[in-house]
Amino acid sequence: MTMPQPKSSAPPPRPRRRSRLLRTVIIGACVVIAAAVVTVGVKRVAKPIVPVSITAGTPAIGTYSHHPVVISLPAHAESYLGAFVKGAPGSYAPMKSFANATGAHPNVALYYSGWYEKFQSAFATQAKANGAVPFIQIDPTGIQFKAIVRGTYDTYLETIATDIAGYGARTSQGVIIGFGHEMNGEWFPWGYRHVTPALFKAAWRHIVNVFRQQGADDVTWLWTVNIIDTRNNIPSPAPWWPGGSYVTWVGIDGYYLRPSWSFASLFGPTIKVVKSFTPEPILISETGASPAVGQPAKIDDLFAGVRAYGLLGFVWFDGKGTQDWALSSAASFAAFRQGARTFDQPAS
Repeated sequence: MTMPQPKSSAPPPRPRRRSRLLRTVIIGACVVIAAAVVTVGVKRVAKPIVPVSITAGTPAIGTYSHHPVVISLPAHAESYLGAFVKGAPGSYAPMKSFANATGAHPNVALYYSGWYEKFQSAFATQAKANGAVPFIQIDPTGIQFKAIVRGTYDTYLETIATDIAGYGARTSQGVIIGFGHEMNGEWFPWGYRHVTPALFKAAWRHIVNVFRQQGADDVTWLWTVNIIDTRNNIPSPAPWWPGGSYVTWVGIDGYYLRPSWSFASLFGPTIKVVKSFTPEPILISETGASPAVGQPAKIDDLFAGVRAYGLLGFVWFDGKGTQDWALSSAASFAAFRQGARTFDQPAS
């Protein structure tokens, strides 16, 4: 099986964003017998977005005397259709334009966050209003991983964690967070040959623990890897696995770079390896195809592949990276629109 050459899915340069004042929302629930469980729905493509479970609080360490809310995103196959669109998170308007153009109305809205950037609550609130869950990829550029483990950055982590916990309590909406994505590739400073797997795992666990101590139990932790291609120094991500207690879902990034590539050859080997060490659900967390490789056909293949492998869904990168992945023709928009119709069926 021919495997892809390495690709860098690094997004375009991101402008600095506005910070927001820290808002602490405390919701405590004194329970005698058991915590109450409530299920809510959020509008999504062609049917309500898969419901999130909200559970009343239990004791925690940190800013909150109780966890304000526990939100678990359901893990049904073919349930998540997401996008990154240039302009996020400064404005939600580009996401609305993407939704209108494709007729798909994504229910996952991706943005990238530099270290020290606060939670983009305005973007998240707009995502909520448009039936989408905010998905944040935190990029630790220039950050010392040993310092993360030592707790040097805990003030920053506690601030963003408390902010996200407050968002969940206020909106009954969860968030998806990734950290140091594509760490099994060489192109990012936190990746392969730059930061050891052992140190990466220790940093990941420390971050998750800090969030939990702050009551941020509305987070779906997405451990995000690149597709494997050992011929091009992209090894199995297994050495970076921090353990099932610290991961909710697995994300896999990969792009169609050649006309001959299919979903099976692009993602299949990595899916097989991931399933050999964890049963966690898998989301294609960043993908795209350029016009040069036959974009409409690759979009068809992407929807079919997610269905065939029983994955959660995918997030389309609608912008420029190593290539211009944005939907670019009437045929591409039509393929995306048709795929969304067939893809977005209630899970059995």
